[in-house]
Amino acid sequence: MDTAVVILNWNGRSMLRRFLPKVLECTPNASVIVADNASTDGSVSMLHEQFAGVGVIELDRNYGFAEGYNQALKHVDAKYYMLLNSDVEVCDGWLEPLVGFLDANDGYCSCQPKLLSWHDRDSFEYAGACGGYIDKYGYPFCRGRIFGTVEHDDGQYDTVRDVLWTTGACMLIRSDDFWHAGGFDGRFFAHNEEIDLCWRLRLMGRRLACVPQSKVWHIGGGTLPKGNPMKTYLNFRNNLTMVYKNTDDDKLAHVMRVRRVLDYIAAAQMALKCDWDDFKAVLKARRDFSRWMADFAPQRTEIQRRRVVDEIEEVYDRSLILDYYMRGRKLFSQLPVAVDA
Repeated sequence: MDTAVVILNWNGRSMLRRFLPKVLECTPNASVIVADNASTDGSVSMLHEQFAGVGVIELDRNYGFAEGYNQALKHVDAKYYMLLNSDVEVCDGWLEPLVGFLDANDGYCSCQPKLLSWHDRDSFEYAGACGGYIDKYGYPFCRGRIFGTVEHDDGQYDTVRDVLWTTGACMLIRSDDFWHAGGFDGRFFAHNEEIDLCWRLRLMGRRLACVPQSKVWHIGGGTLPKGNPMKTYLNFRNNLTMVYKNTDDDKLAHVMRVRRVLDYIAAAQMALKCDWDDFKAVLKARRDFSRWMADFAPQRTEIQRRRVVDEIEEVYDRSLILDYYMRGRKLFSQLPVAVDA
């Protein structure tokens, strides 16, 4: 089949039992594969016993999200990869609009559906909502979600629209583009790896979109729920690394100076709230980024060499923090730039 739905699993047996049957029922025109990151909860044996129609790729250890997919997709022969989280509920006809969009638009490398909350089914979900963007300092946001403000879905973002990044929770991507860009950066382990990959592809002239005619419902949180210090650490470290790799030469020094200030302000706010674990996570992320930044210099050089796009309109050329906290612009539709809805 042209499309392979690949679900990366690590100790997610309960999620697989809950959501995999619907994936199989609603996805007749694609192969369904579970790639297992050396789970210890009996996930693999359960798959063999209860889901005979599902392909299983058993990895030898837990590679995390980024390298886990890199390792698994080496064994998948398909035109399109649908990377799907195990905690996503799909519905009839969910995949066809996405595949149809890429079939009809050769200039696009990836697309995503409208991502709604499983807990509040008429609201967007934090991890991808209706397509992702970043501001000039690397802060991600979405149509339907800016920082902690998640919008109710009233059809306000039901148009197909170019985005900078498609969510790793439900990402359809051409296999040729995935590998041409080098796949996910496995050093990230988890968090921000899909934004980094999509940003690299966009710099290479490829385009990405949200196709809201398809919709799915995502629980979110996954293996590292919100408030977990490790999640804080990975988000800060990986985001800084992503910004370093992909920001153009003329802007990089300024962006990194501002990020240093903003990161320490964020850490100070955590300290004022006596959130000491997250406070230490941010400081550790800054320290570790400084230590390993040089390791990414060759890749940064290659990314900048391959770029064919100078200005990306899906990058919000302002400070999202100032607009959100100082100007009260809490909704995507209130942002006064080209990414305005």
